[in-house]
Amino acid sequence: MHWHQIALVYLGYGVLGGCGLGLGYLTPLATLLTWFADRRGLATGLAIAGFGGGAILGAPLAVSLMQRFASPTSVGVAETFLVLGAGSFLAMLGSALLFRLPPPGWQAPAGAPSAPPPYVTLRVGEAVRTPQFALLWCMLLLQVTAGIGVMSQASAMLQEVFGGTLGASAGAAFVMLLSLCNMGGRVFWASLSDTLGCKQTFAVCFAMGPLLYALVPWTSRVHSVGLFVSAFAVLMTLYGGAFATMPVYLAELFGTAHAGVLFGRLLTAHAAAAVAGPVLVNYLHECQVAKGVPPTAAYSSTMYLMAGVLSVGFLCNGAVQPICHPSARPMSRVVRSQP
Repeated sequence: MHWHQIALVYLGYGVLGGCGLGLGYLTPLATLLTWFADRRGLATGLAIAGFGGGAILGAPLAVSLMQRFASPTSVGVAETFLVLGAGSFLAMLGSALLFRLPPPGWQAPAGAPSAPPPYVTLRVGEAVRTPQFALLWCMLLLQVTAGIGVMSQASAMLQEVFGGTLGASAGAAFVMLLSLCNMGGRVFWASLSDTLGCKQTFAVCFAMGPLLYALVPWTSRVHSVGLFVSAFAVLMTLYGGAFATMPVYLAELFGTAHAGVLFGRLLTAHAAAAVAGPVLVNYLHECQVAKGVPPTAAYSSTMYLMAGVLSVGFLCNGAVQPICHPSARPMSRVVRSQP
């Protein structure tokens, strides 16, 4: 920023920042999966909710810092990056010093619910070539495409559908509500997977999603702001819950030995969906407007398409089966401590 070199911005904020983000995100998850074999969903749900909550705190902090450092010759961006970078460095370094792997023979607390052990463990190269990994990749791609695509247009959608009856701040409040529902869903649905199992939890999410997306056009036609907002609030909990439950699903199928590496590769689906989702929603909306469709109905076809996308995800989840591979090695059941 200080040297006005866009290449350095891409390299520092894009490449190096992206690598650091991945390391800071995957390492705690992989560690939690090894410590809390009996409560993997709750542990990862809380961690991923905290990851999402950082954006809620970071955005106003960045704005405040830019206002503080603004001057006649600078908008304060370079100084803000330096302060945020130094703060992140100290926080992550201090946290990293507290990381510990479970000791050999680690046992879950007596009386804690037992998680089903994975059937087999595979090497990373073997795991990513299995149909199960491909199905999980497609499930994450479809869920994130539907969730992040709509969330990126949430404020504009609310204003276009109910613009005449809402104030100027309604869009921002709507986006904040969806962010909170996203965080809450990460904890709720991931925790529920400890009881129901990951496949059953995803089945519920993929079954509810199409119904809610198909309901949205009706809420627009009856001009019900409450039903419109409620439908999207629940949809965002499903989106966040599916994202938080995916690491546990991986651990159930492939074990925890390579969970961090496998989830990192699975997140390529999230990256692809983060690009495809908003582009797809915006493109469909523009096509509808170009055809003369009223703004209040321009998003209806998009909602029906997203319902279809999640229906395909439901089928993918149903096709996931336990690993059966000739080079697989059996996993021993977690030993429970005695009272």
